[in-house]
Amino acid sequence: MKKIFSILAIVAVTVSVASGKILRRQLSIFQASVPETETLALGNMEFVYDYRCIVDTTGSLEDNVSSDNMLLQIGPDGISKFSSYKNLIVDSILMRSTSEQIADAALEGKLSTGEFMTIYKNYPHGRITHTEKICQDWFRYEEEMPRLDWEQTDSVANVLGYECHSARCMFRGREWTVFYTEDIPLMDGPWKFHGLPGLIMKASDENGHYTFECIGIKSQADRPITIYKVPFNKTDRRGYYDTRHRYEINPYAYYESTTGKTVTVLDENGNPQAGAYDPIELPYGYLELDWNK
Repeated sequence: MKKIFSILAIVAVTVSVASGKILRRQLSIFQASVPETETLALGNMEFVYDYRCIVDTTGSLEDNVSSDNMLLQIGPDGISKFSSYKNLIVDSILMRSTSEQIADAALEGKLSTGEFMTIYKNYPHGRITHTEKICQDWFRYEEEMPRLDWEQTDSVANVLGYECHSARCMFRGREWTVFYTEDIPLMDGPWKFHGLPGLIMKASDENGHYTFECIGIKSQADRPITIYKVPFNKTDRRGYYDTRHRYEINPYAYYESTTGKTVTVLDENGNPQAGAYDPIELPYGYLELDWNK
């Protein structure tokens, strides 16, 4: 995959407010270029998961859901990739469109991206590699494949016609319940989950703040498992969460400090918004709660 033309980045400032409380600040930074990629393996099976997270745990859970479709690609020798299906589609559109078409689609909001979190299992062998874009920078860290101490439970469920058995475990601050099927004998699953005698089809933490559910299967796939060839900032798990937290409590200040550019936040009357650069308290916790322990 070749680099293609770039157009001026479109920076959109989004502020979510409820009951006078700022819940989220977001910078939507769009750049019409697709990085080169390196092929790690050829995928042979694919599973699409509905991924949902609660972005305000202090309010109604039903009204504060962020969602994305995630693609689990299974390759040889236990390698797998879990990434945003939406981002794969956007990359494909960018690669086959003219600069004018891209500019029009971006202004119409048709090229909105999904989760930038990407999880590789057994890359390198026996390890997990996590890559993610934060603001305009790419980060990467590796860790040993975590051991998950699963406890079998008696619950059963049907997911996409597959009979699934349940298991649970405590993992990095959350208690997870999952449903897996031995009819698909893959010791894999969404995100960092693995280690059961069948594919994990559904997972949720005890509070329902994070959920994954398989909604599609392609048993014969030939899409390559790739990784972006970008100048990653190499870090560790703690360093990644430190950076992500610093960005999310004040994305405007983070953007200015890392790019040297300026963001102006205006209120509904077109005046500079007071307190826009004051850090906020995040009303949600990350998938892993132990990062700052």
